[in-house]
Amino acid sequence: MKIITINPKSGTPKYQQITEGVIDAIANKKLKRGEKLPSVNKVALEFSLSRDTVLLAYEKLKKRGIIYAAKGKGYYVKSEEFISHEQRIFLLFDELNTFKEDLYNSFMVTIGNQAKADVFFHYFNPDVFKKLIKENNGYYSKYVIMPTNLKEAAESIKQLPEKDVYILDQTNKELYNYPSVHQNFEKDIFNGLTQAHKKLLRYKKLILVFDDFKQPKGMVKGFTQYCIRQNFQYDIVAEFTTNTINKGEVYIVPDDRHLVNIILQAKKQELQTGTDFGIISYNDTPLKKVVENGVTTISTDFKDMGKLLAEMVLNNKRETIENQSQLLLRNSL
Repeated sequence: MKIITINPKSGTPKYQQITEGVIDAIANKKLKRGEKLPSVNKVALEFSLSRDTVLLAYEKLKKRGIIYAAKGKGYYVKSEEFISHEQRIFLLFDELNTFKEDLYNSFMVTIGNQAKADVFFHYFNPDVFKKLIKENNGYYSKYVIMPTNLKEAAESIKQLPEKDVYILDQTNKELYNYPSVHQNFEKDIFNGLTQAHKKLLRYKKLILVFDDFKQPKGMVKGFTQYCIRQNFQYDIVAEFTTNTINKGEVYIVPDDRHLVNIILQAKKQELQTGTDFGIISYNDTPLKKVVENGVTTISTDFKDMGKLLAEMVLNNKRETIENQSQLLLRNSL
């Protein structure tokens, strides 16, 4: 049974004729999942092609998730599901939460049926991060990575084909050569506090609840710059559990777990949010519009971030875009 045919007079590149032949064979049930493709050497000899031409065709099929390579054995049909997708996208997120769900849904709506995307999560575990990248290298046409502030993330990312990598949400100087849609955390927190300056003048001290393991370090820089420039007393604490809240303090809280603890502690002390003390949360959600009569937030638009990144990937653009952030003033300040 003939799987691959080459027309030397065709204007279609020969590697593309090979990929189309394999796809047609799968679509017509001539090749099924788990069946072996003709070897690279056999195809090259039969049609007087270079090995590189055949390898190029097989690698493109592999990136689309259609075939896989078994070391020392050859190439096999992996799936019959993805033959209609020219692109297959690897998404590596840090964690699943309300904001990332908005980002993901926006990304998926924008790519529609133009590509197939698989999402994975590393949950800030460097070993999981490295393992997922290593195991999936070569099986996707594009790689969208949230590196957060993981140590040695750049070394793992550099194992991937550079032209196929996109950085999402956080970037750093080691990753500046990759296209990205990201937040500028240093600038965003500085600008957000500056916009809230008149409100903040009612208070005596600003406290940033900052988890160095998960939160971007740019937040600390922007927060410190604002406090020093405006001559505010300030402090940076790793967590808020059962700390006592003092009147006249404002808590800047990137993590919602700490936000809940602060609100619960305020209720124990019978303190009024927005009067006795203040709260600025990070990343807006519908719930923050109603909790405590409204929680002030500094937030980027995650839906816009997902849309911008999807358009960049689909159009093969290589840009560096800072996703815009804004202060949303509510009664907690």
